[in-house]
Amino acid sequence: MLAPVPLDRVSAIPIFTAFPPSLTLLATALRSNRNPKSTFILTYFTGSSPLLLFRFNTLCSNRPWPFPLSRFRSTIRTNLRYPPPRPFSVEYLARSFSSSFPSVGGGMAAASTSPEAFSPAKNFWLKSQKEAMLAKYTPFVVCLASGKLEQETFRHYIVQDFHFLKSFAHAYEKAEEYADDDDVKPAISKLRESITEEMKLHYSVVQDWGVDPNKDVPPNPATLKYTNFLSATSNGKIEGQKGFGKIVTPFEKTKIAAYTVGAMVPCIRLYAFLGKELEHFLSLNGSTHLYTSWIKNYSPSTFEEAALQIEDLLDKLSVPLTGEELDVIQKLYHQAMKLEIDFFLAQPIVQPCVVPLSRLHNSENHLFIFSDFDLTCTVLDSSAILAEIAIIKAAKSSDLPGTDSPVNQMTSSELRDYWRGLSSQYTEEYEQCIENLLPAEVADAFVLDDIYERLQQLSDFEKKANSRVIQSGVLKGMNVDDIKRAGELLKLHDGCSDFFQKIVGLKERLHTDIHILSYCWCADLIRSAFSSAGCSAGVSIHSNEFEYKGSISTGEIARKMESPLDKLQAFRIILDQSTDAPHMSVYIGDSVGDLLCLLEADIGIVVGSSQSLRRVAKQFGISFVPLFEGLVHKQSELRSDGSLAWNAKSGVLYTVSGWPEIHTFILGHESS
Repeated sequence: MLAPVPLDRVSAIPIFTAFPPSLTLLATALRSNRNPKSTFILTYFTGSSPLLLFRFNTLCSNRPWPFPLSRFRSTIRTNLRYPPPRPFSVEYLARSFSSSFPSVGGGMAAASTSPEAFSPAKNFWLKSQKEAMLAKYTPFVVCLASGKLEQETFRHYIVQDFHFLKSFAHAYEKAEEYADDDDVKPAISKLRESITEEMKLHYSVVQDWGVDPNKDVPPNPATLKYTNFLSATSNGKIEGQKGFGKIVTPFEKTKIAAYTVGAMVPCIRLYAFLGKELEHFLSLNGSTHLYTSWIKNYSPSTFEEAALQIEDLLDKLSVPLTGEELDVIQKLYHQAMKLEIDFFLAQPIVQPCVVPLSRLHNSENHLFIFSDFDLTCTVLDSSAILAEIAIIKAAKSSDLPGTDSPVNQMTSSELRDYWRGLSSQYTEEYEQCIENLLPAEVADAFVLDDIYERLQQLSDFEKKANSRVIQSGVLKGMNVDDIKRAGELLKLHDGCSDFFQKIVGLKERLHTDIHILSYCWCADLIRSAFSSAGCSAGVSIHSNEFEYKGSISTGEIARKMESPLDKLQAFRIILDQSTDAPHMSVYIGDSVGDLLCLLEADIGIVVGSSQSLRRVAKQFGISFVPLFEGLVHKQSELRSDGSLAWNAKSGVLYTVSGWPEIHTFILGHESS
């Protein structure tokens, strides 16, 4: 372990106002009586921009530093240098987040962005987005947002929440006792005072709702789990960690203060997040929201400051900690989030609720899940994968049959340029096609028949573009094993594999059929991707197929699905042939090619941010509604028997942040 930093050395450290707050935190760490490890320092800088890293490197020059500067400079060089040359391998291309050329299959190419450096509290929250989504989609929160939550359930909730506040007050006392920083103690004291004020307000609210605040109501098991967890943490009893025994040294005390605050921050940040989400619904349908005063207590104008204060406190307490100790806080943060979700799920909801869909859905009826593949499920368009395989094949063209073809005689560099030309031509013509099919003026009302007629132009264009690719001969000579291996390694969007694994496992109980409808030129690629995810047996693939001679592609495609109309036809046939019983259909897509199916499904869910889709939708009077907002409105319309009309062909599509949100809506918390 490194020796403490002499104060005379620390005093020479300049802090420039032009630098981000990360540098201030670093200097604070160096002024402490215990050095941070270099892994902690890199937490702030590894994902930073090259400019920031260069400036900090300049700051380090010709200055004595108490940690291994060479290690930090090597990290700087790692961030600044160009990536290694891309090898010609199927494994590399399938793992890639982006391609060196645009895809020829339409849609919007995925863009990868470098991660930014955040403070510990911000990082912990960003890593908890799935849990935040699960909390938002619990039946309790959805019913509360709609204003239709049964009052007895709310009374039960506020009594249980009072136990949370009491445990927080005690934890703040312990954290203030352990903290040894003159800047930190006043911050903890202020937060403890705010909890005291919140308890007084809570006491009043409980009375207003007809609950005797003096009545001793024991905490339910979920509440008790959180309060016991917080109590144990504030006493230095961390699960999976060696006990502290008698907490004596100043650093041991500071560390316990940091751990305690780390276990409290998720609750405050989650309530601030939910308060912001729910504030939007206070004027739902123009009526007075039953829980207005409660929700306003956690609105951004009143609660965001408290969340920022405790996050700032956590960042300050984290400064002297090692990377391993920060990992402990990460685990405590995650555990606290899970306990919060359990707390919401433990509230006694007896009324019907729109979430999760699987619970509201009558299992005697059919549930159909349809999804597009390219860029809906995948990070990269499949045409880009197939193009790269063709380019790899070009490097080995002498080993392949049919090398008399001009395309097969191209070098990999020449073929890449050729693909770029095909791609550019496709993009230009696609944009012109979209321009031509749009009506001159925005529609006054949504009329589905108008879209059918207009999208025939897009269908003709897509078929013409596919013919051009086939005639070029670039798809000839690919080995089916290479294609399957690329599919197995294909990068899917976060949460996509998990969703399909879980719903395939539940398909018998939920009476569910799962179908992929895709323009992809090669269904083998899709089948391999789902096989790698462990769910190929439960997913039906409807796509085009490569034709092979032996194991080598002939360059021809069995053209089964090339246009929005082809997708719609397959969608209708599946629904018509599967059953005469009542059914519900969900379609998940990202582009104009999915538009007709999105509109005809009972629930059309849009992922991504395709500008062409939104442009077309706007001109035809189609509305986009965030899924959570739509569900809250549906909850307010839900009848006591649980029946609800989803209004297929209504012209309303629901937008989501990604697959974790889809998973939470359809399957809920139990299967996550």
